[in-house]
Amino acid sequence: MGQPDLKLPDMICFALYSANHAMQRVYQSLLARLGLTYPQFLVLMQLWTEDGQTVGELGRALQLESNTVTPLLKRMEGLGLVNRARVAKDERQVRVALTDKGRGLQAESDAIAGCIFDACGMAADELLALRDQITGLRDRLRAV
Repeated sequence: MGQPDLKLPDMICFALYSANHAMQRVYQSLLARLGLTYPQFLVLMQLWTEDGQTVGELGRALQLESNTVTPLLKRMEGLGLVNRARVAKDERQVRVALTDKGRGLQAESDAIAGCIFDACGMAADELLALRDQITGLRDRLRAV
């Protein structure tokens, strides 16, 4: 017995892909007020949780390669959001720290989570369950 004749709307990969684009469009309009892109916002969120991480630590947390993170951090440094400095004990490592401007955006961004929650139109427990299902799917796919 062969595979079913799936149409594009029937495919889970397309549902995830198109939902991701829709989510990023919502974020884009919210972040425009702060002058941030979505990837920049993710970096800031990670640094607000723990400032002074290395590029490698940020890459692992964001699940990005360092060759993707480094240009992003260079742009953010140019915007005055972060400072980058080589680690004295190991100059191959670069530590990233928030500037006052980068730290100040945290208070301005607090409302974004509520806006995203409202845009999703789901109860908190439903959103948490969906997040857990997607995260589980991601982890299973990575194991393949």
